[in-house]
Amino acid sequence: MPETTPAGVDDRVAERLAAALRCATVSTEDSTDAADAAFEQLAAHLERSFPLVHAELELELFGHSRLYRWPGVEPGPACAILLAHQDVVPVDDARRWTHPPFDGVVDDEFVWGRGAIDDKSRLVAILEAVESALAEGVRPRHTLYLAFGHDEEIFGDAGAVRMADHLRREGVHAELLLDEGGVITDGVADGVDLPVASIMLGEKGYATVRLRVQETGGHSSMPGRQTAVGRIARAVGRIQDHPMPLRLTPVIADMLTRLRAVMPETRRRLLGIAGLAGPMITRIMAARPQTEALVRTTTAPTVISGGVKANVLPQRAEALVNFRILPGDSVAGVLAHCRKVIRDPGVQVELVGMSSEPSQTTAPGPAFELVARLAETVVPGIAVTTGLVPGATDSRHYDDLAATRCNFAPIVLTQDDLATIHGTDERISRVNYARLIEFNRRLIEELAHGSTREERR
Repeated sequence: MPETTPAGVDDRVAERLAAALRCATVSTEDSTDAADAAFEQLAAHLERSFPLVHAELELELFGHSRLYRWPGVEPGPACAILLAHQDVVPVDDARRWTHPPFDGVVDDEFVWGRGAIDDKSRLVAILEAVESALAEGVRPRHTLYLAFGHDEEIFGDAGAVRMADHLRREGVHAELLLDEGGVITDGVADGVDLPVASIMLGEKGYATVRLRVQETGGHSSMPGRQTAVGRIARAVGRIQDHPMPLRLTPVIADMLTRLRAVMPETRRRLLGIAGLAGPMITRIMAARPQTEALVRTTTAPTVISGGVKANVLPQRAEALVNFRILPGDSVAGVLAHCRKVIRDPGVQVELVGMSSEPSQTTAPGPAFELVARLAETVVPGIAVTTGLVPGATDSRHYDDLAATRCNFAPIVLTQDDLATIHGTDERISRVNYARLIEFNRRLIEELAHGSTREERR
């Protein structure tokens, strides 16, 4: 294939993505609000749009989740597991959108709709690439899996967890696991003029802690020294005022080392003595929320409630505090930290909902270098680095199923573009969508030649 930056996709390709965006596959935590009809509509669209994929790959369903097996031409371990998810988050206020979020509008520059970036564009782009490869007789040297979950936005228990368990039972262990999480940002990395491709090598853990207080209540004209509301507010304040410690993890140290060559001279000097100036670097990174998340287990009080009336002392109050856990910390450590800084045995501290430990991270290897090389081919003139996904993705359920895990998509996004993910006016440019398809097609061609395994040898 020519070494050129792709032009935008044509109308037929754009329309296949737009049709997928019109399927309102919204995930909510209310099991009575399942979007079964939308998932069935999406399944029918995929099977109609990609006939070779559905004729030649083996497909197994796990609810609405779809696990494809593309047998390799030679025996041996799997070459890759490519992940994407079909579901999307709800829309807060559709009236604020330029185009209705589930209309799948295509114009000269963009394909608009909820899921355009997160994550239907990756899913459909993978299928576009596989369909094209099949049409040209390209086959992977070793078996390739495509795993498309249906409940990633509500933690993947019914989709990714079941598919990953199935792969474990089958003894699958791949060279590469590739999922969403990192992109190419333009104008986002402080002090770096080049677009930065962040190929994430893991993700932070997740926990929500509930704080609860119970009091006797009574009339507000005769309050005690503190009310349930005051007590819970003080507990929240102490947690927020005493965050977990800053720490430079190996993967973030590697990220900074890779970025050093494209940073201003003063920062290059500082990073040159990172072993001595680690605390200074973490303090600098902690000055911005976007970079503080890379060097700390973050603390975010999100919900507080209590009381029923202005002149009634509340009998109970509670708060929720969300933590994104840095590798090296743990869910148990978060709970211990909360109890330590609250210093009040009258405040109950407990986990609520789903929690997960930080993923394991590995040093960059041949599979990482392959992803980096393909990114530089599709988008020339970028700086490539590593990093951690601050949120939770389906790939955490597959952590032990591949030698190298990368969370990355070769699309170029500004800060304004990033704000549309889970926000208003989510859209993907035709050029970015072409990059996604070309990247996946090139990846398949590399896997057809067994590049990753050969490099490992």
